Amino acid sequence: MNEILTQEKSIYLQISEMIENDILRDIIQEEERVPSTNELARLYTINPATAAKGVNILVESGILYKKRGIGMFVSAGAKEKIRMKRKEEFYDNYIKTLLTEAESLGISKEELIAMICEAKGGIDHER
Repeated sequence: MNEILTQEKSIYLQISEMIENDILRDIIQEEERVPSTNELARLYTINPATAAKGVNILVESGILYKKRGIGMFVSAGAKEKIRMKRKEEFYDNYIKTLLTEAESLGISKEELIAMICEAKGGIDHER
């Protein structure tokens, strides 16, 4: 967790996303302890309540769970939950917008697939 906080979105959301990113990148493993809210507050020079709000988002979504007196831990299956959530967000935020714009420009499905393949480095789109 050595990312830099930005002004783009709320700090607690950034804290939540940073923990998710570390889980996706296998920096923090399932069933492993995550930094405490006090550790996060010290690391990022933020209010512990703000750090707690970010952590609580992950608890509510089943990504983290609390071991009383020990701390917060990554739930079994958390990585897959995060991946599925982010795929849904990707679809909603990028794919739908891309298809709407492609349609308004008269880009066919085949042209769009060819463009994606070209941008991806010529990957065979017949797979």
